[in-house]
Amino acid sequence: MANEVTKTMPPSTRLRQTDVGEVTVDIRTPDLEINFGPQHPATHGVMRVLMRTDGELVTGAQPHLGYLHRCAEKIGENVEWLQYLPYTDRYDYLASMNNNLGYSLAVEALLGVEIPRRATLIRIICAELNRIGSHLVAFGTYGLDIGAFTPFLYCFREREWMMALFEKICGARLTYSYIRIGGVFNDAPPGWFEEVARFCDVFEQKWPEYVDLLLVNQIYVKRTANVGVISREMALDFGLTGTMVRGSGIDWDLRRDMPYMCYGEIWRDGAFKIPVAKGEMGALGDCWDRSWVRVMEMMESIKIVRWCLDHMVDGPVIGELPKTLKVPAGEAYVGIENPRGELGHYVVSDGGKVSVRTRVRGPSFCNLAVLEDILPGALVGDAIAIIGSTDIVVGETDR
Repeated sequence: MANEVTKTMPPSTRLRQTDVGEVTVDIRTPDLEINFGPQHPATHGVMRVLMRTDGELVTGAQPHLGYLHRCAEKIGENVEWLQYLPYTDRYDYLASMNNNLGYSLAVEALLGVEIPRRATLIRIICAELNRIGSHLVAFGTYGLDIGAFTPFLYCFREREWMMALFEKICGARLTYSYIRIGGVFNDAPPGWFEEVARFCDVFEQKWPEYVDLLLVNQIYVKRTANVGVISREMALDFGLTGTMVRGSGIDWDLRRDMPYMCYGEIWRDGAFKIPVAKGEMGALGDCWDRSWVRVMEMMESIKIVRWCLDHMVDGPVIGELPKTLKVPAGEAYVGIENPRGELGHYVVSDGGKVSVRTRVRGPSFCNLAVLEDILPGALVGDAIAIIGSTDIVVGETDR
């Protein structure tokens, strides 16, 4: 009889035989609080996640930020408009070209300056090459998180070429300050466009290796499918953007839905598509779906780069700007499709040389909030896979 009763009891209680008969004893131990980070390679930066665990089961999680805080927005209110540009490189140091672009577009919205066509096409080429490089890092390091070392080396093979292309056009490899207010800093050197075209050819040949080596690897699929599921409703509730929202089956991309520069024209020409997850390997919105979107997006970026190369024109690469830049009074917000989601810049001017207000919507910061809801109930080993699938850059969460 005791055995039958024991089977129906919660796992935290057991029957124990005593001198006065059988009594119920609670054997559940208190949850253990552990610090995951801030010096842990799988946190992808100086971030701390305070976890509560019951054995191997995560019962609670709370991200703690601020270890990399640099007051970037307040600095933007104390330096001249152009002087702030190098600070934008440091938000998301894996997509610095996109950061330069987002800030420049916001200031240009107040200036009303006309951007030369050649500069616009060069901007798009740089932004899409940087998107590829960012996704290569995200995909390669995600393999490291769950125990696959070789794909990381494959990904850095092509990323190294991408960085060499940037070094040739602006002299830097990580933080560029190349896309400027009004256009770009300088024209492309001789032979640069031809080398970009060769990069596209080689990348198309190498891209299937990422899919075969990791994305459809059975061990990788088992570690990521049905893990860290973010439903469509949850994605909308948390305001997720970029690959996070498209990984949950929501078809939203600022390049098409709120087009800037000439992305609308490229879309109308049918030059690229928006990859949206469909839950092919498990539940829609799991870690595998988010990885799949990033891998597919790299090929779409190649198509956009090819379109720009085919439509390249001669002409100046920066608009007519005064030597001392004074921005007309007003306010503007511009959001662009950063590799991690919507990167927004809100700037306010009183007509002077310095911004009155500078605020940044960092996609990593917004996407990170969902961890508190999706980590509880996961195993500690799966928590690493879930955090990695959000593809955060801590420099952008803290700014």
